Amino acid sequence: MKKKLFFATVVAGGIGLSALVAWPIGIETKPIDLTGDVARGAYLARASGCIACHTDWPANGAPLAKGTALKTGFGAFYPPNLTTDATHGIGDWTVTQFARALRQGISPDGQPYYPAFPYPFYANFTDQDIADLWAAFQTVPAVETPAPSHAVTFPFDQRWGLKLWRAAYMFDPPTEPVQGKSDDWNRGRKLVEGAAHCAACHTDRNIAGGRIVSRALQGSDDLPGGGKAPAITPAALRVSGWDVDTLGYGLKSGLMPDGDFFGASMGEVVRYGTAFLTDDDRKAMAVYLLDGE
Repeated sequence: MKKKLFFATVVAGGIGLSALVAWPIGIETKPIDLTGDVARGAYLARASGCIACHTDWPANGAPLAKGTALKTGFGAFYPPNLTTDATHGIGDWTVTQFARALRQGISPDGQPYYPAFPYPFYANFTDQDIADLWAAFQTVPAVETPAPSHAVTFPFDQRWGLKLWRAAYMFDPPTEPVQGKSDDWNRGRKLVEGAAHCAACHTDRNIAGGRIVSRALQGSDDLPGGGKAPAITPAALRVSGWDVDTLGYGLKSGLMPDGDFFGASMGEVVRYGTAFLTDDDRKAMAVYLLDGE
């Protein structure tokens, strides 16, 4: 009887695993036929951290040719080549595949991306956003540089397991404006909760790597590489001496209220990302962060 039960359990487990591996993910991506604005796409790429993450700055690497390792408790992840090289980059992609990767975290061959790529925050990109980004990426010179394979140990190297992760921890960013809030607040909310993906670093994660929503923007002691990110809730920011003007300027210059400068990861975010935003967008982010929901 025990042998039969064991056999039945193994068979049921095998069937369940096979079903999980075969389980399709994502939703149908409709064709995008809009004309993209290269300048706006380049701006959005800066706001979204694409250039900061996918460029090997310490080695003076070519823009978007591949990034430096993101070391986590699950292993090391290597941001891939996003240039127009057809072999190592995205030169043979279509705009539809590009949209699916950004908004759904699914590769052209249907595999889920690891959430080291912050695609959950990009789900609110409009078709025009995608068209603009695509137009901008088409101007990036091809670089024949392959990114190293992710150094992830078992069982985290089994991508089918990410299907369960997605079901449990993917949260779409807000899309609709909140009535009664200012245009600045709503614009800031869209940037902070979407493209700028502030919560990716400033929110603690559980043992599975999922963001703990109840601790949103309350800081994290477990950034890739062992760094820390402070709380950026309205109360925490005000205690640290920030107001709308100083925070907006801090996102441009890296200067903090105490006269020191952002270091490590946040310094890179400013240097390669938010420093390129307009004063109005940085102000909007500050308005939202200092008010919150």
